[in-house]
Amino acid sequence: MTDTDGTSGASGNSGAGGDRLPAELADWPSWTLDGAQLGDLELLTSGAFAPLTGFMGAADVAAVAEAGTLADGTPWPVPVTLDVPPDVAPAHEGDPHRQAGGDPHRQAGGDRLILQDLEGSPLAVLTITERIPLATGLVRLAGPVAALRAPEHGPFRSLRRTPADVRTELDGARAVLAYATRRPLHRRHIGQLKHYADLLNARLLVLPLVAPAVTEGETGPAPDALVRAVLAASQHLSAGTLVVPVPLASRGGQADDLRASALIAAAYGATHLLADSAEAAALPNGTLTLPGVRIPVIREAEWAYDPASEVWRPLALIEAGAERGELSDDELGALLDAGDPVPAWFTPESVAAELRRARPPRQERGLVVFFTGLSGSGKSTIARGLAEALGERGDRTVSLLDGDQVRQLLSAGLTFSRADRDLNIARIGFVAAEIARHGGIAICAPIAPYAAARAAVREMVREVGDFLLVYISTPVDVCAARDRKGLYAKARAGLIQGFTGVSDPYEEPRDADLVLDTSTMTRAEAVDAVLKLLTSGGWLPPEAPGQSPSATTTSRSTSGRLGPASGPAPGPASGPAVRRL
Repeated sequence: MTDTDGTSGASGNSGAGGDRLPAELADWPSWTLDGAQLGDLELLTSGAFAPLTGFMGAADVAAVAEAGTLADGTPWPVPVTLDVPPDVAPAHEGDPHRQAGGDPHRQAGGDRLILQDLEGSPLAVLTITERIPLATGLVRLAGPVAALRAPEHGPFRSLRRTPADVRTELDGARAVLAYATRRPLHRRHIGQLKHYADLLNARLLVLPLVAPAVTEGETGPAPDALVRAVLAASQHLSAGTLVVPVPLASRGGQADDLRASALIAAAYGATHLLADSAEAAALPNGTLTLPGVRIPVIREAEWAYDPASEVWRPLALIEAGAERGELSDDELGALLDAGDPVPAWFTPESVAAELRRARPPRQERGLVVFFTGLSGSGKSTIARGLAEALGERGDRTVSLLDGDQVRQLLSAGLTFSRADRDLNIARIGFVAAEIARHGGIAICAPIAPYAAARAAVREMVREVGDFLLVYISTPVDVCAARDRKGLYAKARAGLIQGFTGVSDPYEEPRDADLVLDTSTMTRAEAVDAVLKLLTSGGWLPPEAPGQSPSATTTSRSTSGRLGPASGPAPGPASGPAVRRL
């Protein structure tokens, strides 16, 4: 997938209005790219991944893994691949483009796949040259891509310039020092960037990486919040600093992420790259060989804050024992969650303001309280009681997603198949996330029997707010005894199929933030246990002395337990679903 003239392979077929789209487009299959895939496509068609002209095939992927080159020997650091479900563009018998006598999963030209964004707008055409089955059940498609139109969406689109445009602006600079980051810049970063730029007499190029990370458990600011924070920090950098957001997805490991960042930095005209110490430690000689260029990687020295001089400087220049290190993620998170000031020695106020916008105090942050449990477990009763108690307090705006409105509007037309049950939970989760996005509390109370569906909602909500899972663990026999409609009896008699807890499984949560058993506690005690979780976690302020308590806070629960393991209620620094900044 190389192009000898170093172009991206995106032809001039890219009118922004789509007036030159092929007439046969409607007959071709299409695939809606996820965030990481959209980023790779944009880097391919903008020339940032030159000399690649498309997604890599088996030979190139193997060569990268074995030798750090493409199959033709061109230095290349990381795979750039497209994995899709097998039914997206299936191979078929009698296809005129099937290789005679060859691997039936590999095609030679001709097949087309439209690559589109999340709104269904076609961005490019992939000409499929290989279909490679993967152990995951997905299929890897390889082949060149041709742009149909430039991407139109994504935060700060006006700043997302092409490499050629940036190189033109940087032309004439003696050196260009780049820094690629998924995190905001604080005083230490600012001091180091200015220091190394002065040493090299270099222009500064800061590349906020705005595609999603793929490392499990890794979270960070949303792309728009990241760019705002970096722009705020750039006010304290050298004049002429360029900030260019780049949709480079994480490659899943420090070494590969560093190599991919260096590749992109070089494409944008960097002559040097400043890297995190842990990332740079993976380089044996401090230099990366990339297509057409060798780029030195500068490893960050150990710096600390010197209270005596009130500046960040190399640790060796500070009196031993007097230095102060950066705030940890947990320490910074605790300050933001509580609404406390972020110290000026750690970050400029302009950056702190953006951090507060991205992560408001928990008392102002959107929250989804998601109850799950068997039919008859008491989850709807507790959810309704919680909504009423919060309404009585008046601290937060509350929406209850349960009952007839959900069944008649969100769930209308759905069956009890697993696919429809998952769709029902996804719909509820989507509405709840939108409520949280605007700072409200959404209370949900579906059965939600499947762990994967609950996890999907958790991840959806985490993009915009916080998520608490409350498992109502009431035993099935108790639930059946409460059943006034006789549904459990009918299910046990075989008259109802796919009934959760009888003929269909309920996957008990292992990640619940609170577990309640209503067979051993009253409704008031259960609601009180949830309120205490919200208060101790910082989502609700403690009731002022003398304030009239709600009806549900007059008793004390002895039957609830925090999950998934016992321990203190989540506090401002350690609660669930907290975004790291």
